[in-house]
Amino acid sequence: MNEKSMKGGHTIDFTEEQIVIRDTIRDFAEQRIRPIVMEYDESQEFPMEIMQELGELGFLGILVPEIFGGSNLGYVEYSIVVEEIAKVDPSLALSVAAHNGLCTNHINLFASDELKSKYLPDLATGKTIGAWGLTEPASGSDAGGMQTTAEKDGDCYVLNGTKNFITHGGVGKTAVILAITDKEKGRKGISAFIVEKGTDGFSVGKKENKLGMRASETTQLIFENCRVPEANIIGNLDEGFIQAMKILEGGRISIAALSIGLAAGCLNASVKYSKERKQFQKSLSEFQAIQFKLADMATELEAAKLLTYKSASLKDSGNDINLSASMAKLFSSEIATKAANEAVQIFGGYGFVKDYPVEKYYRDVKLLTIGEGTSEVQRIIIAKNILAD
Repeated sequence: MNEKSMKGGHTIDFTEEQIVIRDTIRDFAEQRIRPIVMEYDESQEFPMEIMQELGELGFLGILVPEIFGGSNLGYVEYSIVVEEIAKVDPSLALSVAAHNGLCTNHINLFASDELKSKYLPDLATGKTIGAWGLTEPASGSDAGGMQTTAEKDGDCYVLNGTKNFITHGGVGKTAVILAITDKEKGRKGISAFIVEKGTDGFSVGKKENKLGMRASETTQLIFENCRVPEANIIGNLDEGFIQAMKILEGGRISIAALSIGLAAGCLNASVKYSKERKQFQKSLSEFQAIQFKLADMATELEAAKLLTYKSASLKDSGNDINLSASMAKLFSSEIATKAANEAVQIFGGYGFVKDYPVEKYYRDVKLLTIGEGTSEVQRIIIAKNILAD
């Protein structure tokens, strides 16, 4: 069975199970998320009730094995879920992507079975929301410039430092935190720790007042002599940076999926509005200038879908996705930005007010060329791959 993306063609062949997943999350997004999108955007409140319902549906442990309470699905299914939510609310799609792909997946891929058994069941079912701490006030794209330290003291490590722009920093009860355990080794001296909310010395700092993605909470995390058991190290000591790069690599697929969902939302809204809006006794859709905008949006969206689902399929097959994930993330986020801009232009003055959905898409989209590796970083990765001997 084919996923029909437009008349006369299809993007990818989905299995019957994948189509059921798509239809389930699509219906959920329309019925439960669409009515409250602007309410949560205005208040910047995290939609905990919605997230917990997504957990009950199995959409917060997509990549987690069933033995640890997850759905045991792959990156294609993960992309489907993120894409469908993003068509309606990109900020909630971002939270679903961050929860599944960062904290939860870091534990899933690299932690011991003991730690997986302890933390994954609650994360996978939405009983606990996860946070992931890599970025700091002085280190963004240059993750090697990290300053948070973790010093050995008996059977614990003592963490000191600040993390910045952390999704779910306030609502998250389980956090994966990257810290320097050996300064002399540089990037090779970084380790990953599981830190529980409520641990002495672990506090939440400033909550960011953001341009877009406002329902997806972003805060600082502060560590002041925070004692974390040595048993909470994920994988081996000093392997945190390597782990983080692998997590971000997979995360780029989810941001690509979020981008195509947002772009599709822009296209759908623009097509609908262009048919309804009359100017000079004609609908906007009858003007060639508008038709060209819609044609470009549809063509670029189709190309982005192919890049995204190709990368997801490669990941599920166990192939190297360093190049394909960066290409998918770069292209999809860039065309989503263009689609949001064109959508506002098609809506004219109405695109500039909050009564119409494209205003929010326009604000939300900018993060996609920044988060989980900027467009510039993606181009560096792509160039290194194509220039390698």
